[in-house]
Amino acid sequence: MELCSPNMSESGGSLCQVKQLPCHSVPPCRLQAGGHYMRNLPHLTHQPWVKHPAPAVASSPAMAVRHRVNGAMAASCSNPECAASKLGEEAALAQGVSTGKVVVTGGGGYFGFRLGRELASQGMSVILLDMNKPPCEIPDGVVYYQSDIRDYSSLYKVCEGVDCVFHTASYGMSGPEQLRKEQVESINVGGTNNVINVCKERSIPRLVYTSTINVVFAGKPIEEGDEASVPYVPPDVHIDHYSRTKVIAEQMVLSANGCSLKGGDVLRTCVLRPCGIYGPEERRHLHRVMMNVERRLFSFRFGDPEARMNWVHVDNLVLAHTLAAEALTPQRNCVASGQAYFINDGVSVNLFEWLTPLFEKLGYSRPQINLPVSVVYSAAILVEYLHVVLKPVIEVPLLFTRNEVRNIAVSHTFKINKARRELGFCPKPYSLMDSVDQYMKSRQPRSSASLLGLSWTSQLPQHLLLLLLLIGFSLLLVMLSSIHN
Repeated sequence: MELCSPNMSESGGSLCQVKQLPCHSVPPCRLQAGGHYMRNLPHLTHQPWVKHPAPAVASSPAMAVRHRVNGAMAASCSNPECAASKLGEEAALAQGVSTGKVVVTGGGGYFGFRLGRELASQGMSVILLDMNKPPCEIPDGVVYYQSDIRDYSSLYKVCEGVDCVFHTASYGMSGPEQLRKEQVESINVGGTNNVINVCKERSIPRLVYTSTINVVFAGKPIEEGDEASVPYVPPDVHIDHYSRTKVIAEQMVLSANGCSLKGGDVLRTCVLRPCGIYGPEERRHLHRVMMNVERRLFSFRFGDPEARMNWVHVDNLVLAHTLAAEALTPQRNCVASGQAYFINDGVSVNLFEWLTPLFEKLGYSRPQINLPVSVVYSAAILVEYLHVVLKPVIEVPLLFTRNEVRNIAVSHTFKINKARRELGFCPKPYSLMDSVDQYMKSRQPRSSASLLGLSWTSQLPQHLLLLLLLIGFSLLLVMLSSIHN
């Protein structure tokens, strides 16, 4: 991703200049700025990576070139509820509500970049903030800064004159990332703490946080859950650090709603809880499944054969975020202030049935072998252990982590009625087949060595022998576990 940098002091029309109207249901600020966030949260102590608010500004991030690309098209819908939402959006645009300056943390990621591109196409001045470069050219009207949300002074500098922050940055969602606990906590909790404090110091009136359904799901079945019926999973119950830290971060964001800003304004926050994301050029989920299918590691299924879950197309998730930001404005009576919303495509699917187009495109049939969940879960524990222990020598591919096994094994579906009603969210229907077709056309041929996922750093025979011994031991433990159960 190229770095680009027009003058950071430039900004479009600001919502801060609009006369504030009274908004309902504004809770008092329950947490203070700086380190007090950390002291009021369970299982956490003060960490050196949490930067406390400081007016001092770091040197400006690197500059780059601006590029022009086509913006994403907004989804349309014939549903009367969607039609009303569309009219509301058009009215807001006519009044200049959708113009301004926004920051997207995690803007170098798949979702964050597409969100930034859509916001720019709506006339906003967009700043993408990420440690990693975006996958495509920077659209016109978008600026990218290579920075870390754990660096408070840099974040403070970037957010000058901003009207809204879309906090999508996170770490540890899936795969090997889930095992890097310190990094997961420093980004998801420490970084979120910095974002909230910068909003206060910079008098940014709106903060939209991208959370996850994992804040309420930890392996027990949930059928058509809604925001009022499913409580948070206690942090000490989660088996993965990502879900635990997302619970803490979401509570921090919602607790910050209603806090006073410098200049007399009030911070409005809301939370969106998406499920798994798919769409064109998505690499986290689709690519990993495809690689495991080709390694012949995805030849079985497990858990409840009728288990269902939700997915969300990236464009539907982008739409939900733009609507949520509008719903934090006085023009929408701040209806989303302090609220959380489940976001998905509005349908539930069985994972293995849903992935059928992918299996077929690769020339394989859908997995027919059924294994007990206890066997797969035990194997996941062993593979996680091998992945960590052997990392300096060989990269052991993770088929599933323990958390992912639980996510697949049982039904967990959520209603989006609240998002439809309050945000005007109407997801457009999409097919996984379209994303699979596009992925198959763009993917590069892979060598047999890369399919094995092995990267040796020293002599082959010794490490191969060690690996075979460990695999044999692991299989023995799995067999004993299966017999015992």
